[in-house]
Amino acid sequence: MSGHSKWANIKHKKEKMDAKKGRIFTKLTKDIIKAAKEGGGDPNTNSKLRDAIEKAKANNLPNENIQRAIKKGTGELGGANLEEVIYEGYGPSGTAIIVEALTDNKNRTAGEIRHIFDRHGGSLGAAGSVTWMFDKVGIIIVEKNDSIDEDELAMVAIDAGAQDFSAEDEEFEIITEPSNFQEVKEAIEKAGYKISEAEVTMLPKNTIQLSPEDYEKFEKLIDKLEENDDVQNVYHNVEIEDEDEE
Repeated sequence: MSGHSKWANIKHKKEKMDAKKGRIFTKLTKDIIKAAKEGGGDPNTNSKLRDAIEKAKANNLPNENIQRAIKKGTGELGGANLEEVIYEGYGPSGTAIIVEALTDNKNRTAGEIRHIFDRHGGSLGAAGSVTWMFDKVGIIIVEKNDSIDEDELAMVAIDAGAQDFSAEDEEFEIITEPSNFQEVKEAIEKAGYKISEAEVTMLPKNTIQLSPEDYEKFEKLIDKLEENDDVQNVYHNVEIEDEDEE
């Protein structure tokens, strides 16, 4: 392992997403609807819904919006016919990109995603064309502070089933299998640690570096994908450099 934080690429993406409140509200609402549809409207028994609500509250989604989304998911407000769709494609210099979407019209969304790829130097691929380059994992981030004993936190995480634990410059990074992500997360919270970020995500097995010209094209492609209201998450295998290094 290079020692470089696995979270770095994702964090870069999330910071850009969080700056677009209107779109993030739409995506958070869809996450709640999907979770409630799949596991019911009680967050006490539906961990995915509980996580979706926590994320929505952290991003200041109004409570009335949260409750309305739950009722849409359970069918109390007529239901929401949302389907999860995954697109795989290539960006500049053959970069690998995975797009997760929630849509009520797969034909519309597929056309829009294909158009975005085509306009920005990319192309859609067949199912399975790039997913083999990624691992699906849970990531839990705990920010460092003087009161945290690294060994104790590592023990809590590993005893709960964490796959990997690392100490980065400003945070502790815990990697889990998707199947026990919730169990590890709850064990860390019960031990009194404050989690700053937690999600099941797609991590690239290897990252690649782009030339400045291709990197600019790549960023435009990612930005346009994330601006689409149906897109929930975008994953890629491009090495993100710190802006002060540019």
